[in-house]
Amino acid sequence: MGGRTGLRRSTRLPLAVTVLLAVVGAIVAPSTAAHAAAGLTATFSSSDNGSWRMDKYVISNPTTTAISGWTLEFDLPAGVTMGNAYHGTVTRVGNRVTVVNAHYNGTVAAGGSTEPYSFWFIATGTAAAPTNCRVNGNKCDGSPDRAPGTPTGLTVSGRTTKTLSLTWAAATATDFPIAGYDVLRGGTVVASVTGTAATVGGLTPNTSYTFAVVAKDTRGNVSPASAAVSATTLNPADDTVAPPAPGGLRSTAVTAASVTLAWNAVNDASGIAGYDVYRGTQLAATVNGTGTSITVGGLTPLTAYTFTVRARDTYDNVSPASASVTVTTDDVMGAGRYAKVGYFVQWGIYGRQYFVKNLDTSGAAAKLTHINYAFANLDPVNLTCLQGVTRGTTPNPQDPDQGTGAGDADADYGRPFSAAQSVDGVADTGWEKLRGNFNQLKKLKAKHPHLKILISLGGWTYSKYFSDAAATPASREKLVRSCLDIYLRGNLPVAGNAGGPGTAAGIFDGIDLDWEWPGAEGHPGNHWGPQDKANNTALLAEFRRQMDELGATTGKRYLLTAFTPADPAKIDAGWDISRTDGTPSVFDYLDFANVQGYDFHGAGSDNSWEPNRTGHQGNLYRDAQDPYPFEFSVERAVRTYTDAGVNPRQLTVGFAFYGRGWQGVAAGTLPGGGSANGEWQTATGAAPGQFAEEAGTRGYANLLAMVPGCTVQHDTQSVSSYCFTGNGGQWWTFDDPWAIGQKTTWAKQQNLLGGMIWEMSGDTTAGTLMSAVDTGLPSPR
Repeated sequence: MGGRTGLRRSTRLPLAVTVLLAVVGAIVAPSTAAHAAAGLTATFSSSDNGSWRMDKYVISNPTTTAISGWTLEFDLPAGVTMGNAYHGTVTRVGNRVTVVNAHYNGTVAAGGSTEPYSFWFIATGTAAAPTNCRVNGNKCDGSPDRAPGTPTGLTVSGRTTKTLSLTWAAATATDFPIAGYDVLRGGTVVASVTGTAATVGGLTPNTSYTFAVVAKDTRGNVSPASAAVSATTLNPADDTVAPPAPGGLRSTAVTAASVTLAWNAVNDASGIAGYDVYRGTQLAATVNGTGTSITVGGLTPLTAYTFTVRARDTYDNVSPASASVTVTTDDVMGAGRYAKVGYFVQWGIYGRQYFVKNLDTSGAAAKLTHINYAFANLDPVNLTCLQGVTRGTTPNPQDPDQGTGAGDADADYGRPFSAAQSVDGVADTGWEKLRGNFNQLKKLKAKHPHLKILISLGGWTYSKYFSDAAATPASREKLVRSCLDIYLRGNLPVAGNAGGPGTAAGIFDGIDLDWEWPGAEGHPGNHWGPQDKANNTALLAEFRRQMDELGATTGKRYLLTAFTPADPAKIDAGWDISRTDGTPSVFDYLDFANVQGYDFHGAGSDNSWEPNRTGHQGNLYRDAQDPYPFEFSVERAVRTYTDAGVNPRQLTVGFAFYGRGWQGVAAGTLPGGGSANGEWQTATGAAPGQFAEEAGTRGYANLLAMVPGCTVQHDTQSVSSYCFTGNGGQWWTFDDPWAIGQKTTWAKQQNLLGGMIWEMSGDTTAGTLMSAVDTGLPSPR
């Protein structure tokens, strides 16, 4: 019979714990000597030159073996100003200075020094020497590190039948800050924590245990062991009555990847040891002690989760489950916020002369939420992510091998940028392991921490081998593993003197899949077939699985997005978007999709596609004058997704920061009379483009500047912007601030997640179009 009013057995032992405070010989901290100098030393000197001083460090090698590579660190005293520096690459965080050797003084011969190329800098202000000097992590004078102080006050703060909880006083730091503590049992580490409390689990009931604690500093030096403490776990036979079920389970906060829960405390005569939170039938989180709230992480955006909570007393009796609560996670932006995703093209640094720095100087970086770096290729042989090569595409857009094996590691991470081209105004020396666009993106993130940067895989020219790489579980696992290794772990292949393990770590926040197109034709020569639709879903599932596994080790949730088509036929051929039939959808794995909102009509550089008739490339609604039997419009594209059950907060819509144009265009007449101004009229082919190899295409700013007499018109019925130079002249279709304003208003009405831009170099230097996007899709900052 149950009931909390029933009598408990009277054989319960007293709660008091007999603690042995004497040192127990069985507990000995692992012997860890303090780190001694690895070889190099550094000697400081200062020479007064009147209005400035020459502050200098000579790196010496007293060993019998040459040592290659040195890093010098020191703190500038208050009142000292550091000017120009020589014979080393300097970075500063506050007063902490880090210097990496130059390429010509990195190797210090046995018994030698860096003279006459020792690091020095111009110093002004007070004549105080730097402090806390380290070379390659060791003290500059070669003396060994001092271990942290011994922890004191170790006590047992709580017991259950299977756990013992310990607390202690913080140890005193010496040469390095305290990084954490190890709890020892018989010389074995049984728990590692950063604070001054730990709970050791997995113990046997009614059994005595003895523990000690050691402190560790950030250098890995370990203190002597504390005085030991002993305690006995509780006997479960002394209390067999469970506590009552917690009440009032509720959600107090929600993000895209977490839910915060709270509940009412319960009482138990033996005391509450903690609460266990369940997601469905799986244990999701444990709260030790009497706390009554927890944040459950590792969740998927826009997904419903059901939670319950159970209480545990100190004898590990578990209560019945609470009433459940169901919570739906937020989208990746959060309520009232909009995604503004801009593509930055790898090749923009060449003819376009558009650098990562331009994202900053134009004001775009402050307004964007995500940057997609375009594009990364697939290895045609290994079917893995391809990096480390510098091989251009062929000039013929109809060449089926135009992008096979192509890549530009130089632009990505090898090319040194000048100070004028650099986000922070600091030039590359040419000897850093990370240079190029990747290093500039790293600097841009440091300046704009809100930005998320994704690597975009594929694109029009690099999608040839997706079908092969996605064909089997083994090939999908291999592709995804390689992509995460290169871009999320940052292990760039060595290219020249750039790259290497971890060089790109922390730059990319996720993967953007630009497979053009699964199950349908794309670039000439692409491999594709009807199997692609199922394999595309399986590939995204594999990306999500491996990214979540990696995130569990890094504490970060990585984004997975995709560029998806506007054409309903291409959607049906390659993208399982249904959220209503119970089968897996690509949106079970994607954080959001960037829906193509442009290129509905156009003439290709080789006069392919639609060379003989003009047409809007990004109309919001179907144009009543459109002569084609099929419909392309932003509204139709988005409706195709939402009608299939896709949450609109998983969709952004694309804006074109460029125009598509024709020449030899007749003015034409409207059905009711009057000039059609070239809309849907005959043409002789693609208009001259911004670049010779890109006929029919111009960036927005270039179009305004270089097509004289092109009077801008607004088609209010279809929401389209275009310009026409006159009968027999050029006709261009593009997005301008008016069109963007109309489309963003519509996007908000449809509760879409936001907008996507192809691509950022087309904007004006003042960021005219980006400002229109930001005005239309404002987010709190």
